[in-house]
Amino acid sequence: MKRNLAATLGGWSARHRMIAIGGWLLFVVLATVLGGVVGQVTAEEHEQGTGRSARAAQILAQAGIDDPDHETVLISGAAAGSPEMRRAVAAVRSGVSATGEITDLRPDVVSKDRRHVIVQFTMKETPDDPLPAVQGAVRKAQRDNPSVRIGEFGGATADAWFDDALGSDFKRAEMTALPLALGILLVAFGALLAAMLPVVLAFTAFLAAGGVLAVTSHALHVDQTTNSVMLLMGLAVGVDYCLFYLQREREERRGGRDRETALAIAAATSGRSVLVSGLTVMVAMSGMFLSGLLLFKGFAIATILVVFVAMLGSVTVLPALLSLLGDKVDFGRIRLPRRREGRAGLVAMLLKPVLARPGIAALLSAGLLLALAAPALGMKTERLAIDQQIPPGEEIAQTYTRLNEAFPGNPEPAVVVLKAHDIGSPRVKAAIGELKRRAVASGEMNEPIDVTVHERENIAEIEVPLAGTGADAASKHALETLRERIVPQTAGRVGEAPVTGQLAWSVDYNDRLGSSIVPVFLFVMGVTFLLMLIFFRSLLIAAGAIVLNLLSVGAAYGVMVAVFQHGWGDSLVGTKGAGALESWIPLFVFVVLFGLSMDYHVFVVSRIREAYDRGLDTTRAVREGIGATAGVVTAAAVIMIATFGIFGTLSMQDFKQLGVGLAVAVLIDATIVRVVLLPAMMSLLGRSNWYLPRWLDWLPRISHGEEPAAEPVRTPPLVAQR
Repeated sequence: MKRNLAATLGGWSARHRMIAIGGWLLFVVLATVLGGVVGQVTAEEHEQGTGRSARAAQILAQAGIDDPDHETVLISGAAAGSPEMRRAVAAVRSGVSATGEITDLRPDVVSKDRRHVIVQFTMKETPDDPLPAVQGAVRKAQRDNPSVRIGEFGGATADAWFDDALGSDFKRAEMTALPLALGILLVAFGALLAAMLPVVLAFTAFLAAGGVLAVTSHALHVDQTTNSVMLLMGLAVGVDYCLFYLQREREERRGGRDRETALAIAAATSGRSVLVSGLTVMVAMSGMFLSGLLLFKGFAIATILVVFVAMLGSVTVLPALLSLLGDKVDFGRIRLPRRREGRAGLVAMLLKPVLARPGIAALLSAGLLLALAAPALGMKTERLAIDQQIPPGEEIAQTYTRLNEAFPGNPEPAVVVLKAHDIGSPRVKAAIGELKRRAVASGEMNEPIDVTVHERENIAEIEVPLAGTGADAASKHALETLRERIVPQTAGRVGEAPVTGQLAWSVDYNDRLGSSIVPVFLFVMGVTFLLMLIFFRSLLIAAGAIVLNLLSVGAAYGVMVAVFQHGWGDSLVGTKGAGALESWIPLFVFVVLFGLSMDYHVFVVSRIREAYDRGLDTTRAVREGIGATAGVVTAAAVIMIATFGIFGTLSMQDFKQLGVGLAVAVLIDATIVRVVLLPAMMSLLGRSNWYLPRWLDWLPRISHGEEPAAEPVRTPPLVAQR
């Protein structure tokens, strides 16, 4: 008899369990070692961006011009020219000069209100980090001049903060995620060894995928955050897949099946659902390639790799381990109070009124999701500035804010990168001078406008502070004026002169995302619809999957906008509303949630279809299918929510947004959608759930039930036939 692929893989692994286990370990070790040897290649700045800002960065990179770290020391709290201010400024200048770690100490600049003075210089590029010595000099100047407030901000200062924060944050996340997942699984299974299997397999899948990613990064460079995204996805799907498989095997054993038959049924049912779910997630992730942005391409490669490896491990090494362990999988069993294995518990209680009044339940749940999604209509995205990314209590964020208020545009100026045939010619010098004059005369740009000339490369960098405060309307209008009017009439006449900088990068990035988001959305939804149509042979089930996922994503967007853009309840997640979402977050959240929600959807609807195929009416099939999967879906959701929630505790705003957005979406999907809206919708549709037009009858027929082996098997067997 014909068997499905999952049953075939599981059967082979169980019969050759030592080969399967040894092969998995060898693969993980080789991939990890190879990745460590070749190293991971991180994308350069000009590769990450798009449009004219990326072109400016590319000109500098191709010329071999490194962007040195410019530092600014802000002295506030006394009038310019007062004895206190003069002493403080002198202390800063002499202190940083004495370190021998700086160059290009510029003249002091006084703010318009004459209450602030900035001292600017460039850090030397040395093998040893020059920042600690400079920061020590600034701190000494503050101690010696307590009547004023002295703060430092710049490229080196920001990089040091991010490196420290990312290092400590991700170490804490990694140290927390695994024990947390293990604890949740221990409660779910009530046995230590059974709880450890999904965590170990998920983590080894992450290690192996990380090694493969390091190899592929030599062809497609990745962002430094990609490994963190891979860990996030690896734990989520890896634990889920093993959980589905293991739960079905234990359920069959509780139903009186012998060990071999239970394992065969798990392979033929949950194993098949894992393959379909994994394929759906990978296809959804591939939609990120359509964005045309390197960040998303790296995310796509990383998530596809870790999902594929986790899926492969779940249908090969997991059945081999279960066949080897047998009843020993319950080693380390613990007794939990009032623990009722295999029962739906609270879910069954909630399901009863839903199925009794499905119309009312569908209207109320859909209305709630739409209400949650409402704030998303005013979504604003941008590349978050330093003071938006860093917690407001940090000294560097406070200095950045005060610096931007006293000297608008100075911390993150627009930069005109002028590439001319002869950068030192009078014509080019006149054009630069005209650019500076027109910029100041426009009233939308501020002084000082600094010019750095690289004579050998025939390139000049012209730093133009914009008059606004970051990404506000005034700043964007000033950038447009600079790009569309001033540069073309001045520097643009003597050479190529693209404009880059924080705001320019953000505008170009958002423009590219805006043009690519529709193709990505259509691709992900279209492919998901086709996969669900093939797997369930139902137009309404496939269409319903799209609608339910869109409601989940919309509700998650609404919560993210409410918390991180409007600041509603932002203190509950330990942050302050940034006024916008990080540019890449909404698209990434959409793709990830569309993929991950298929885990639950495929698993739950497969059990409903299995019950329906046994002759139950739709309402009873829904009750049985959701009741049978309630425990494992709840455990899987709790693990996902906990894992994503850890990222919501990290220091940086974009990771908070990512963690909270994904955690909220999974919570909504596993409760309102799967427990209320899905069963209500299917109950209302009845037999129409499985409607398929005759012109689609050529689609393959996939059984959703188990067909154990017709003949007894004599070795540690795993044969599931259809």
